[in-house]
Amino acid sequence: MPYDSKLDVCAFTKSVENESSRLTVSVYSYNKGQEKLQITREIKDNQGEYKFSKLGRMTKEEVNEILPMIQEALKKMS
Repeated sequence: MPYDSKLDVCAFTKSVENESSRLTVSVYSYNKGQEKLQITREIKDNQGEYKFSKLGRMTKEEVNEILPMIQEALKKMS
Protein backbone atom coordinates (compact mmCIF):
# COMPACT_ATOMS: atom_id res chain seq x y z
CA MET A 1 0.00 0.00 0.00
CA PRO A 2 1.53 3.38 -1.00
CA TYR A 3 1.83 6.27 1.44
CA ASP A 4 -1.32 8.41 1.67
CA SER A 5 -0.81 11.83 3.27
CA LYS A 6 -4.53 12.00 4.19
CA LEU A 7 -3.96 9.15 6.68
CA ASP A 8 -1.02 10.93 8.39
CA VAL A 9 -2.40 12.85 11.40
CA CYS A 10 -0.27 15.39 13.29
CA ALA A 11 -1.16 15.46 17.00
CA PHE A 12 1.56 17.92 18.05
CA THR A 13 4.18 20.13 16.43
CA LYS A 14 6.50 22.82 17.76
CA SER A 15 9.62 24.44 16.30
CA VAL A 16 12.63 26.42 17.45
CA GLU A 17 14.67 28.59 15.08
CA ASN A 18 18.16 30.01 15.19
CA GLU A 19 20.08 32.10 12.64
CA SER A 20 20.73 29.21 10.25
CA SER A 21 18.25 26.41 10.93
CA ARG A 22 14.95 25.28 12.39
CA LEU A 23 14.35 22.16 14.50
CA THR A 24 10.82 20.76 14.70
CA VAL A 25 9.44 18.20 17.14
CA SER A 26 6.19 16.53 16.02
CA VAL A 27 3.95 13.62 16.94
CA TYR A 28 2.31 11.76 14.06
CA SER A 29 -0.04 8.82 13.76
CA TYR A 30 -0.46 7.05 10.43
CA ASN A 31 -3.75 5.32 9.62
CA LYS A 32 -4.87 5.50 13.29
CA GLY A 33 -1.73 3.60 14.32
CA GLN A 34 0.68 4.16 17.17
CA GLU A 35 1.76 7.78 17.70
CA LYS A 36 5.43 8.37 16.93
CA LEU A 37 7.82 11.23 17.67
CA GLN A 38 9.54 12.91 14.73
CA ILE A 39 12.42 15.40 14.89
CA THR A 40 13.35 17.29 11.73
CA ARG A 41 15.95 19.88 10.78
CA GLU A 42 15.56 22.53 8.10
CA ILE A 43 18.38 24.83 7.03
CA LYS A 44 18.16 28.30 5.48
CA ASP A 45 19.40 28.70 1.93
CA ASN A 46 20.91 31.89 0.47
CA GLN A 47 17.45 33.36 -0.10
CA GLY A 48 16.43 32.75 3.52
CA GLU A 49 14.04 29.90 2.62
CA TYR A 50 14.02 26.74 4.72
CA LYS A 51 14.93 23.44 3.07
CA PHE A 52 14.80 19.94 4.57
CA SER A 53 18.11 18.60 5.84
CA LYS A 54 19.18 15.36 7.47
CA LEU A 55 18.98 15.73 11.26
CA GLY A 56 22.37 14.14 11.86
CA ARG A 57 24.16 15.01 15.07
CA MET A 58 22.95 17.72 17.40
CA THR A 59 24.90 20.14 19.56
CA LYS A 60 24.31 20.32 23.30
CA GLU A 61 22.61 23.69 22.77
CA GLU A 62 20.23 22.22 20.19
CA VAL A 63 19.33 19.35 22.50
CA ASN A 64 18.68 21.78 25.35
CA GLU A 65 16.41 23.83 23.05
CA ILE A 66 14.24 20.89 21.96
CA LEU A 67 14.20 18.88 25.20
CA PRO A 68 11.22 20.83 26.65
CA MET A 69 9.37 20.31 23.36
CA ILE A 70 10.07 16.56 23.49
CA GLN A 71 8.72 16.42 27.04
CA GLU A 72 5.61 18.33 25.96
CA ALA A 73 5.17 15.97 23.00
CA LEU A 74 5.41 12.95 25.31
CA LYS A 75 2.46 14.29 27.31
CA LYS A 76 0.41 14.49 24.08
CA MET A 77 1.17 10.87 23.16
CA SER A 78 -1.37 8.33 24.33
